[in-house]
Amino acid sequence: MGDPELCRAASDLLWEHWQQGRRLDALPPELRPADRAAGYEIQACLEDRSARKLFGWKIAATSAAGQRHIGVDGPLAGRLLAERVHADGATLPFGANAMRVVEAEFAFRMGRDLAPREAPYVTREVMDAVADLHLAIEIPDSRFVDFATAGAPQLIADNACAHDFVLGPAAARQWRTIDLANHQVLGTIAGKLERQGIGSNVLGDPRRALTWLANELSGIGVTLRAGQVVTTGTCVIPMPVAPGDHVSADYGVLGRMAMRFAMP
Repeated sequence: MGDPELCRAASDLLWEHWQQGRRLDALPPELRPADRAAGYEIQACLEDRSARKLFGWKIAATSAAGQRHIGVDGPLAGRLLAERVHADGATLPFGANAMRVVEAEFAFRMGRDLAPREAPYVTREVMDAVADLHLAIEIPDSRFVDFATAGAPQLIADNACAHDFVLGPAAARQWRTIDLANHQVLGTIAGKLERQGIGSNVLGDPRRALTWLANELSGIGVTLRAGQVVTTGTCVIPMPVAPGDHVSADYGVLGRMAMRFAMP
């Protein structure tokens, strides 16, 4: 996009819709990002909205099914704002959430920076930079009426469908010896639904997804910072939710976590 005023205007429009729980068909032509890089320029304006440091990053569409669901051909990165992060066991208002799903995810907390560079990062060095593995539940949403037809540049501008995020406990230190790709995860909506998932649903391996994120940020000149949390995408098919639902995610030996949606 290149024009800071247009980037800010596009971000303002998306932010207003997010805060007011409204939807738009598309960004106006003059504000619409032409490519992924322009989408990330718009997304970057979100950091100015927060009074706190950026909490971390999310990765959307880390499975073929997820990519079909939002009409893209690859993953997208979004920012996790500290004000939208909640603790294990939290009760959240349901609000105007149009997607109405939750996702059980693996999240990594970084122990040191991964700065932009010319050579791509490989999984080994990315994992060496990780401090901890956390359990996580993401509650995504979009500011577009039909997110499946918005396209990757607009969805990136829309923060890759980021909305709310629940950070669970750190996994036991043994997580580094576990094959996360083959690790089972059970998501439950109490009294309604159970879905079994596996780490390989996340780009084949959550560690591979984290490596993708490090390289995606490197490509747009952004440092993945020590202390930031990266949630890597859903291990289970997204689970439909409604007000009053109690959500839990069981990661076996790695632990479990839960959250609830308040009644209106």
